[in-house]
Amino acid sequence: MTKVTPGPHSLGDAPIEDKYRKQMQALAQGLDDILNPGKRGKDKKVGFVLLLFEYGEKEGRANYVSNGADRRDIVTLFKEQIRRFEGQPEISGRA
Repeated sequence: MTKVTPGPHSLGDAPIEDKYRKQMQALAQGLDDILNPGKRGKDKKVGFVLLLFEYGEKEGRANYVSNGADRRDIVTLFKEQIRRFEGQPEISGRA
């Protein structure tokens, strides 16, 4: 789950805010149980990232939890996803 590092944090390294910690960890465990039933460690087939943020002005703070994905892989995933988002035309409506 989330790596908690004591001391000063750089952007993205701060632990989950206390007010969201239990909920996010419960959500992550529930998603992992659904997506990877009975699997642990390298036996898991599906990885995920959960980002939680508050609407409004808050200096861009986002809380992050995953089911054990390597952060380098998540950085690559985010970069690819941003390229997809930026390359898509503006679409309105609902799916």
